[in-house]
Amino acid sequence: MAVTSGVPRTGVETSRVIGRGQTSGGIDDVVNTPVLVGPQRTPTWWWIGISITGALLGLYLISIVRLVTVGVGIFGNNQPVSWAMPIINFVWWIGIGHAGTLISAALLLFRQPWRTSINRFAEAMTIFAVVVAGLYPILHLGRPWVFFWLLPYPNTHGLWPNFRSPLDWDLFAISTYASVSVLFWFIGLIPDLATLRDRATSRFQKLVYGVLALGWNGSGKAWQRYNRAYLLLAALSFPLVLSVHSTIAMDFAVSQVPGWNNTVMPPYFVAGAVFAGFAMVLILAVPLRKAFGLEKLITLRHLDNAAKLMLATGMIVVYGYGVELFYAWYSGVEFEVFMAYNRVLGADHGWAFWLLIACNLVAIQPLWFRSVRQNPLALFVISVLVSIGMWLERYVIIVVSLTKEFLPSSWGNYVPTFWDWALYAGTFGVFGTLFLIFIRLLPSIATTEMKELAHHDAHHGSDPYETIREAYYRGEVPA
Repeated sequence: MAVTSGVPRTGVETSRVIGRGQTSGGIDDVVNTPVLVGPQRTPTWWWIGISITGALLGLYLISIVRLVTVGVGIFGNNQPVSWAMPIINFVWWIGIGHAGTLISAALLLFRQPWRTSINRFAEAMTIFAVVVAGLYPILHLGRPWVFFWLLPYPNTHGLWPNFRSPLDWDLFAISTYASVSVLFWFIGLIPDLATLRDRATSRFQKLVYGVLALGWNGSGKAWQRYNRAYLLLAALSFPLVLSVHSTIAMDFAVSQVPGWNNTVMPPYFVAGAVFAGFAMVLILAVPLRKAFGLEKLITLRHLDNAAKLMLATGMIVVYGYGVELFYAWYSGVEFEVFMAYNRVLGADHGWAFWLLIACNLVAIQPLWFRSVRQNPLALFVISVLVSIGMWLERYVIIVVSLTKEFLPSSWGNYVPTFWDWALYAGTFGVFGTLFLIFIRLLPSIATTEMKELAHHDAHHGSDPYETIREAYYRGEVPA
């Protein structure tokens, strides 16, 4: 069973940004105590989860060994579908990583108090998703051991990267995004690491958390520098949400392939990334709050707000689908018209388009209703469907567009191989293992910020509109 503070779990659901009666000690008991307990008190569900993700991680490593020893021929890539599962999964994973930065950076800049409960694990989700995504272009090179040739460095070979190549754009986009995200995440962790250092009972834990806390002493000067650095990094991170996935979109938009050569691709990809990212945040938040007893910290208001943002970005994505079809018709270019027809009504892959419409449009419509947005199980199911739909969207954009381009004599079909699916399944092992290690060794919620919020709530209330909002969530006022 999960290690909690021992507070009864009945009647813990609340629509406030933080449950009533929260104290600094209580927050530490719920969030930090499970981190500091010994291995023998680790919850059973954690061991089950790490066993499953460890098995998938093993499959991932086997797939990489097979790829390196045999070559990219183990994939189903062919002509004309030379970009297939590796690129689909790369774009899917990098999109998932966007919501963490958006939640943490954008909501911090807009001073939204509900970010404090979900920003920490959302930032971790970003980093782990970027790690998984960043490995795909390297593995897809054919000779991944010379990936450093993509870097502009003086060398005796006389090699220099081709900066007109989208592969090089991806390198700089991912490395910049990853480095800023890790720095932003770690800076936010420093006060909490100091708390773990002070609460630790073993010498080893005190040493490790003490080193990571960088000598944090909680002085006024330290807090001043911390807040300034955190705000500056948030301002730096927020534009990356737009720029990174716009760069990924340009991988397609600069080509002449029908369905790709489209100016709507960058904003369309950004909206889709945030949509998929919020879905993954909810997939992680719903079981996490239950496993650790965090219902008074990750409240129904957090789930409700995340669902609203997922609905809003989902409708933007669906609008993008319509714009794509309109552009194809309005252009008058027969290749674009056929591309749209093949996506929607094609005999080979038309099912993928309508299935993604079911997942990305139909499945999110219940989110218009407050009762659904406050139902954790319903949100979890909808979020899983959205994640499936966003993967299918990338499949339709990449595979379906390439199967039938300009010349009928060059048309072909695409069927993923076992190793395509094995490598993809293995990425869940990488992501899941990293995430489970994170929630076991580090606080999954920003306890310092939560304590500040609890102090403000105890003396001033959560916000000026608290009474109106609580009445709204109870259904006493019109939605």
